[in-house]
Amino acid sequence: MTNENIYKNLMGSLNAGKKAVLVTAMGSPYSGKPEISDKILVDEDHVYQNKLPFNMNEMIFQSVLEVLKTGDIDYVEGPDKKSYLIEPYFPETRLIVFGGGHIAKPLVEFGAKVGFSVTVIDDRPMFANEQRFPDAEKVICEDFIKSFDSINLNSSAFVVIVTRGHRHDIDCLRQVLKYNTAYVGMIGSRRRVKSVKEQLLSEGYSSEKIEKVNAPIGIRIGAITPEEIAISIIAQIISCKRLDSPNHGDTSLAKQNWPEYDREVLLELGNTDNSKKAVVTVISTKGSTPRKSGAKMIVWPDGRTIGSIGGGCSEGEVIRTALDVIRDGGYKIQRVDMTGDIAEEDGMVCGGIMQVLIESY
Repeated sequence: MTNENIYKNLMGSLNAGKKAVLVTAMGSPYSGKPEISDKILVDEDHVYQNKLPFNMNEMIFQSVLEVLKTGDIDYVEGPDKKSYLIEPYFPETRLIVFGGGHIAKPLVEFGAKVGFSVTVIDDRPMFANEQRFPDAEKVICEDFIKSFDSINLNSSAFVVIVTRGHRHDIDCLRQVLKYNTAYVGMIGSRRRVKSVKEQLLSEGYSSEKIEKVNAPIGIRIGAITPEEIAISIIAQIISCKRLDSPNHGDTSLAKQNWPEYDREVLLELGNTDNSKKAVVTVISTKGSTPRKSGAKMIVWPDGRTIGSIGGGCSEGEVIRTALDVIRDGGYKIQRVDMTGDIAEEDGMVCGGIMQVLIESY
């Protein structure tokens, strides 16, 4: 499979709401001309089926499983004397808000500010419009039940149910429980929530699914105003995203990184224009750095770029190396030091070190 098709398939997995891992196999960096020998895409379907790709050894596959679990990039030496860059890609996180009322307004604003692509659904035109929700990616004015045909609920969706009435809340929850979502929360008093759960149990919904519903919704902070309630909900959602659990106050939980990706860069890598370029990937960081592991940038021979690994003189130095790699082929691993005098001269507040992979493409 060509590199272009690898990245097209990667985007296909992400658009379908699936997590994936891209493995780049590299020949020894100590050889005369280090080369990228292969790229292998493993999506979560392989993992669920425990299917080992035919061209991957068991040790690397185990690293893939760990990366898929933690969301942290890895760079390992394989038993075949090759080096492997193992990159996790998680779908763009989406916040789906059922209801466009007084809580939804700050909830959508705060959700967008912390990086969610937000969709709002309400069946009332005066509550479901772009003027009311300028921060939303999508505003749907539709019957709640009919809207499920157009929102593609999957494991990257965080669902909040805050409609104007008990009947609409339970109707939405019935539908949401049919999907595998990252988070479900529903507003309501403890008495009302208890009644809803008993009703759904009597209808045959599994107790396991029902118990995963965060209701009453939000972290208990004594919230009263719509803004305070929205903050408590967003805090619970972030906890679910970063700790893989909505339980608040439990510092023993292992952190999970939800890696972000630059859609524009991945789309460009899926193009089949055959133009020479270099791909720069941050493979590790130490200390304070402007971008974290996984950040990507494309460099063309004329100096054009897409994406960024942090800007400044440090990025300029990497671009110069990238031009050499475009000319000579193969790959290089470069250390970018932003500590001490270098950071001070560049006016940077960062003071860390990055390792970057620069590969011809």
